[in-house]
Amino acid sequence: MEKEKDYSNLHISLVLKYFWKVIKHFKVSFFSVVIFTTISSILDVYIPLQFLKLWNVLSVNDFTVVPVAKSIIIFILVLNLIRWGVRRLSGFSLSYFESGVMAGLRQQAFSYMIGHSNSFFANNFSGSLTRKISKYAVAFEKLTDRMIADGLPLLIRGVGTVVAIYTLFPKYSLVLAIFCVIFLLTAFIYIRYKLKYDVIAALADTKTNGVLADAITNHSSIQIFTGHRFEEKRTGETIEKQRKATVFNWYLWEGLGAIQSFYSIIIEFIVFWLAIGDWKLGLITLPVMVLLQSYLLRLLENLWSFGMIVRTFYDSFADAQEMALILGTPYEIIDNTEKKISNAKGEVIFNKVTYVYKNNNSKVLDDFSLIVPAGQKIAIVGSSGAGKTTFVRLLMRLFNLTEGEITIDGVDISKISQENLREQIAFVPQDPVLFHRTLMENIRYGRRDATDEEVLKAAHLAHCDDFIDKLPQGYETYVGERGIKLSGGERQRVAIARAILKDAPILILDEATSSLDSHSESLIQDALHKLIEGKTTIVIAHRLSTIRQMDRIIVLDKGKIIEDGKHEELSKKENGLYKKLWDLQAGGFKNLI
Repeated sequence: MEKEKDYSNLHISLVLKYFWKVIKHFKVSFFSVVIFTTISSILDVYIPLQFLKLWNVLSVNDFTVVPVAKSIIIFILVLNLIRWGVRRLSGFSLSYFESGVMAGLRQQAFSYMIGHSNSFFANNFSGSLTRKISKYAVAFEKLTDRMIADGLPLLIRGVGTVVAIYTLFPKYSLVLAIFCVIFLLTAFIYIRYKLKYDVIAALADTKTNGVLADAITNHSSIQIFTGHRFEEKRTGETIEKQRKATVFNWYLWEGLGAIQSFYSIIIEFIVFWLAIGDWKLGLITLPVMVLLQSYLLRLLENLWSFGMIVRTFYDSFADAQEMALILGTPYEIIDNTEKKISNAKGEVIFNKVTYVYKNNNSKVLDDFSLIVPAGQKIAIVGSSGAGKTTFVRLLMRLFNLTEGEITIDGVDISKISQENLREQIAFVPQDPVLFHRTLMENIRYGRRDATDEEVLKAAHLAHCDDFIDKLPQGYETYVGERGIKLSGGERQRVAIARAILKDAPILILDEATSSLDSHSESLIQDALHKLIEGKTTIVIAHRLSTIRQMDRIIVLDKGKIIEDGKHEELSKKENGLYKKLWDLQAGGFKNLI
């Protein structure tokens, strides 16, 4: 579920800091928008004054003033054409500015977010992170639209109107100025009061979406357990709560509208009550009264949008803040370029390594030491929770060590960049996840500068062509989100093809044949045999039958090495953990019957 907006603790300066990092690359278009909008708004105030001059000329009732009247009309035409041109320039500049900044903000957010550690993504839903990037950019668009298209003109027209009227009749400008202050202050206080009910309505909407998503996702359970009526009642109650929260929120909007309308009626009455009195005394003319009406209507039109400006201001900053806080979160894994590994041979050493999970303070590896000479093939086995997966993640530096060090060819991996480290390692996970791209692109991801011929060769060695050649689009087939269009075994073969193509000195196989049927496994075993030649190979083993030919088998228990040797040696060791695991998989199940 999406978290409700929090308006009480907005980090506006933080959001503006990251906005400005992108905006500064579009300073010309930004200031162009401000300048053009300012000119247009000033003309909105100035043009009615020319009409006042026209009405004053025509009120003489003398045809000799026609040339003067025509010259005024021509001047008004020129002003309107200038305003028309400036508005178009403002619109085009705003389109260029907003689209460029929004693209930059998305790139900024993605570029920083993707550099976060494995644990960051494990603790956040991918859909939620994607939505935060989108909301971050859209928040800027909404904020810019409201502040430049509405807020800036409101400020200029409001001040300009008061100043223009002041030059004619000061007391009317004072009345309008007082009215503007009361109107804006009321709207601001009302919106601030209403924000908590916006949060309640947003939370009710989020809860309804969550209940609906939960029910739809589990539709098969609803059918099997005949839960239709139960779910209808349950969702109905949630929807009704949302309706009540929403309608009360809308009532509040209507309340603000009622207050603003009442103010408008009163100010219009006051202005024209005074104007009629002054007209009676001969202090003002009818054209001035028309001008007052024109200014008042425009002013009310602009003031009316102030409530939405304030609402959008809070909403936009609340939306953008979610991403800004991520941008302000330091990386857990810090890159270091003090050293660099090149032409690695593949020697791996764990030297007194300890790792403690921060979330529950449990120790996974404890004073763990292991030397894997370059080119050696080892298997890591052990019961669930023994530390096998942690061993691999620490080697790939997905987590920081608590104590100790890990070296490759004598170089501490914390002293090199993560990219340099992972260039030395090819990894085939137990459950590979693919991009929603073509098979050619997915395989080429192992080495993105590889030629088509090299990709096809790797695919052939991994026996991918056995199924790819049967597809209508062949290597140009899109595999679906996370590779869902392929079977588990097909995804596994694509992952192996990637590793073959990468040709890194260190190879990690996390039970790379676990998703394959017997026929496919026999084909892949041959490919793997060629793949591991000359490479330091680390196999995380679950099915022990796949590791009999390893140079060494390392048995872990509670983060420590308790056995180390070849299969023949360990499988005969009395009371040994490996022997127990081997006997269980090789035939121990029949003893349980």
